[in-house]
Amino acid sequence: MSARRTSDAALSVHLLGRVQVIANGTPIRLGARQSQALFALLALDPRPRSRDGIAVDLWPDAAAASAGCLRQALWLVRTSLVSAGVDPDQVLEVEPDLLGLRRGADIDLDVTRFEAAARARPSDAEAAIALYAGDLVEGLGHDCFAAERERLSDAFEDALALAAQQRLALGDVDGARDAAEELLARDPLREEAHAALIAVFGQTGTRSQVARQYRRLRDILERELDVDPLPETDSAYRAAMAATYDRSRAIAGPRGRLVRSIPAQLVASA
Repeated sequence: MSARRTSDAALSVHLLGRVQVIANGTPIRLGARQSQALFALLALDPRPRSRDGIAVDLWPDAAAASAGCLRQALWLVRTSLVSAGVDPDQVLEVEPDLLGLRRGADIDLDVTRFEAAARARPSDAEAAIALYAGDLVEGLGHDCFAAERERLSDAFEDALALAAQQRLALGDVDGARDAAEELLARDPLREEAHAALIAVFGQTGTRSQVARQYRRLRDILERELDVDPLPETDSAYRAAMAATYDRSRAIAGPRGRLVRSIPAQLVASA
């Protein structure tokens, strides 16, 4: 029995993380990496383009063989759509010299929704983070995706930085710490993430944790960029240290013998 074709198939395309295409709730098995790469490239830039240009983008080292790679990948994409019950002619615009996605095709792309959340004013950082399942087309090493992958990665890191600040402002200390640590795992030079962790430790940690995080920041900035922390980061550090002193003083009670101000040399020697 042949697969049932639907002329109005709604495709959900996920390119953040592993490539996934879902038609009316049913996953489509694109199979080989070349077919995944082709469909991903078309989803990112759906306008009809020359076949030669697409082939060179995807397989720049294949020279004359790139046209054959494109034909094979296109055949695999069409076959995968048919197997999922989707009429490929309702999705693909295929001409002798041109290839793209058909205008008006019902395609929901996660990259589009991610960018809308990240670019909103004010930015919807939480929605952007939820949509970012991984870097663009993970597992595909084609150079043509590198610039877009880096651009989207930067936007995700900006969303993490904003989320850390917003969560702190809302009193979600654990959430702020999660966002800051994830950001630093991706880019240890993001000073605002260090500042968020300093603030977190100021609210829930100890003086040594605050000082240690500040030292980490200062050391990495000096080693990698030969610069000092920003004045606002120094202010966050002093505020965090003050918070730990206030908390210790409150625990000690009126008879405690704790100091009532931060020694000036502590900031200088942290």
